[in-house]
Amino acid sequence: MTSPVTARDRAKAERSDAILHAAARLFAARGYSGVSLEDIGAAVGVSGPAVYRHFAGKQALLGAVLVKVSEDLINGGRRVAENTPSPDERMHGLITFHVDFALGNAEVIQVQDRDVAHLSEADRAAVRRLQRAYIDLWMDALAPLHTAGAGGADQEELRLRVQACFGLINSTPHSTRAAARRHSATATVLVAMADAALRATI
Repeated sequence: MTSPVTARDRAKAERSDAILHAAARLFAARGYSGVSLEDIGAAVGVSGPAVYRHFAGKQALLGAVLVKVSEDLINGGRRVAENTPSPDERMHGLITFHVDFALGNAEVIQVQDRDVAHLSEADRAAVRRLQRAYIDLWMDALAPLHTAGAGGADQEELRLRVQACFGLINSTPHSTRAAARRHSATATVLVAMADAALRATI
């Protein structure tokens, strides 16, 4: 039997989430090395040492940010794949999911691209494992749509297409303003471009 969630538990969870969001925002703006625990604490109205009540330190906080984004991607991708029976719908669903995720989480995407080297060995391994699972999910969705060669596209070609597609989508947070990312036309263009890149014939 699980213990009931208390108001104190909820408050602690909300504070932890606030710290994570503040850390992602500051890491994106200044880089991991340009941010202190005092900066992160100040952003949520607590002292730097108070952050230790939620996270072991700045490196652990970076790990929590990047492991969570990787978990959110693979869990969201799996939900799409499980609920879209046809290959075309599945691929389109994954593309739309990833575009929406990238546009809605631009700061975390920036941190992931730039600061993964600062992770602890354990967190880096966890992120890489989750990223590989996400790539494999996309490769499985893409394989039925390709007829290159007698047996379809090989694994290396599928991996290349998927990773190139991620590069296209994930570059958007670096190359657009926040207002443009919120515009529906941005998502429409990205989905069309990603779909064309994945299906391009050689």
